[in-house]
Amino acid sequence: MRKVIIIGAGVGGIATAARLAKDGYDVTVFEKTDRPGGRASTIEEEGYFFDTGPSLFLMPPTYEQTYADLGERMSDHLDLVRIDPTYRVHFNDGSTLNLTSNMHELHNQLERFEPGSFEALMRFLADGHKRYTQSLEKFVGRNFYHLLEFFSLNNLPLLFQLKPLVRHYTEISRHFKDPRLRAGLSFQNMYLGLSPYDAPATYTLLQYTEMVEGVWYPKQGMYAIITSLTEIAESFGAEFHYNEPVARIEVEDDRATGVTLKSGETISADIIVANADLPYVYKRLLPDPGKRSANRMDSLKYTSSTLMFYWGLKGERSDKLMHHNVFLSDHIYKRSFNEIFKEHTLPAEPSFYIHAPVRTVSEFAPEDGDALMVLVPTGHLDASQSQDWEGMQARARTWVFQRLARIGLEDVKERIVFEKTYTPPDYRDIWNLAKGAAFGLSHNVTQVGYLRPQNRHRHYGNLYFAGASTHPGTGVPIVLLSAKLVEDRIRREQPAP
Repeated sequence: MRKVIIIGAGVGGIATAARLAKDGYDVTVFEKTDRPGGRASTIEEEGYFFDTGPSLFLMPPTYEQTYADLGERMSDHLDLVRIDPTYRVHFNDGSTLNLTSNMHELHNQLERFEPGSFEALMRFLADGHKRYTQSLEKFVGRNFYHLLEFFSLNNLPLLFQLKPLVRHYTEISRHFKDPRLRAGLSFQNMYLGLSPYDAPATYTLLQYTEMVEGVWYPKQGMYAIITSLTEIAESFGAEFHYNEPVARIEVEDDRATGVTLKSGETISADIIVANADLPYVYKRLLPDPGKRSANRMDSLKYTSSTLMFYWGLKGERSDKLMHHNVFLSDHIYKRSFNEIFKEHTLPAEPSFYIHAPVRTVSEFAPEDGDALMVLVPTGHLDASQSQDWEGMQARARTWVFQRLARIGLEDVKERIVFEKTYTPPDYRDIWNLAKGAAFGLSHNVTQVGYLRPQNRHRHYGNLYFAGASTHPGTGVPIVLLSAKLVEDRIRREQPAP
């Protein structure tokens, strides 16, 4: 039986472990922290429950396929509820937009912003449907083993159909004139840590999957995905070791031979799958003569980071917040993205997102309390400049309180009885994310498909990668596809006996 070591028990590592263990490989997973999930974890304190990673359950068919491939039914593990309206968008002028699957209600809302915009949205979603299905079939859901597979004649039509060379904001502006609608239908790029002014128009598929397939939420919380997949992997014989960080990957000639743990123990393997952040693996876990890999990783583009606040509140659960809430500084929309992605700092008037799951699962806070997760996008770590994260965190906190006061929530600060925070240095130190970039490597046009770091090392033929910074990219459903692509490649190149 071929022995597989997986470095990291993030979503990609767990799903890969389950798939390979089911295929008959002897799988062992080493995880740095004390539990599976990586960034997808929880905080459970004083009767409050928070998801610390993803909070939107998108693309349900991808999850269903993962469970089906493992011989399971998703419905046996996840009790899902559809969130509708998907979220409420708050604009700077005080207006709001509830994005809902109720077409009559949505029509009335959109037409108040811009006459003819509902019809424009229908055309926009139709385009998104085409990009969604074509991307999954021909781009995201497959391996590219050679450059010519990616730049083949068969793929040339995708340049026009998926619009990878057109910017998302440019594409959205073809359909809508009102700057609030342009902002309210393009900020979703931040799910991937991207600016709509840089992201390919391909990602207009995000609005399609939100509004057509829906945004869902497991009643047990998003961490139920982690616990269920871990249990499935263990049922196939995969072993998980926690509080066991890997210090380096051992190599000989063109093969990876095993790993050495921080404890000093060396364990041999036939195959290694690194689910740790790919730039970290190249820079810290592998030999790097002349720092060639480190320099190459530093030259790539990275996603944004975030300032995170987890607040347990005492008192009334306000109906002024829905399950998902977005507060946009749409009057300085482009400037704020420049501050994040070009200046690597916190915008002067940051947009932010609030997850308030108690509206769906009342048990996530005491009866007389509320639980809010606040995500404020900011620039990633930049060694070329001084970054005062403590100061930026304090400024973001104050700004959130001010925006909430504008909608009638004036006493949030006084009601906080529990608080936990994360900053970009935490992403680097806790989860080994290069530059503290919360979503890994960026998805600009030169870092997608075959041009993105591949899921197998070019020199060490038995070293594979799963996760956000390799092909096909970031986001839980896409990382689940990453696990499938790694499984496909290993079965093709390193078949189980």
